[in-house]
Amino acid sequence: MLVLVGSASFSSSQIETPTGVTVKAVFNQINGLSKGDDVHMGSGAIGEVTKLTLGDSYSAVVPLRNDHKIQLPNDTTAAIHTDGFFSRKYIALEPGGDEEYLATGVEITMIQDSVVVQDLLELIIGEAKSFFPSPATKMKAAKLKKLSQESEIAGFVAVPRSSC
Repeated sequence: MLVLVGSASFSSSQIETPTGVTVKAVFNQINGLSKGDDVHMGSGAIGEVTKLTLGDSYSAVVPLRNDHKIQLPNDTTAAIHTDGFFSRKYIALEPGGDEEYLATGVEITMIQDSVVVQDLLELIIGEAKSFFPSPATKMKAAKLKKLSQESEIAGFVAVPRSSC
């Protein structure tokens, strides 16, 4: 009797097969994006990244499956976003206003590559350094100021070398 219940339970289960519309996006940078990552529209997931392949000119071709069969206007944009600072990446789709829709297999042409966190941090640190000089730079500036003041007291005037 137990075997019969087990087989009845097994025979009633279904295997999910992927459905929906698949479009593709071609990116230059996909750092951190993986097969199976979500595709979002608005605030919810509507599908997933089905695979990552190397395309022409060493670009990354990313097929995106839209499980909800939502029609995507031809001017839809695709951007790689991060779900938090060090979390998983996902593709965010932003529909445009075109009245024609993307067909299965068509490429989304307006894309935004993945932001490399290290590059972003280097940019932020570089900008911060320009506002806040290092202690060594401050010491050099203080020495030059002191030397300038001492030379003015002694009656000397600093003259650039090129004008001598």
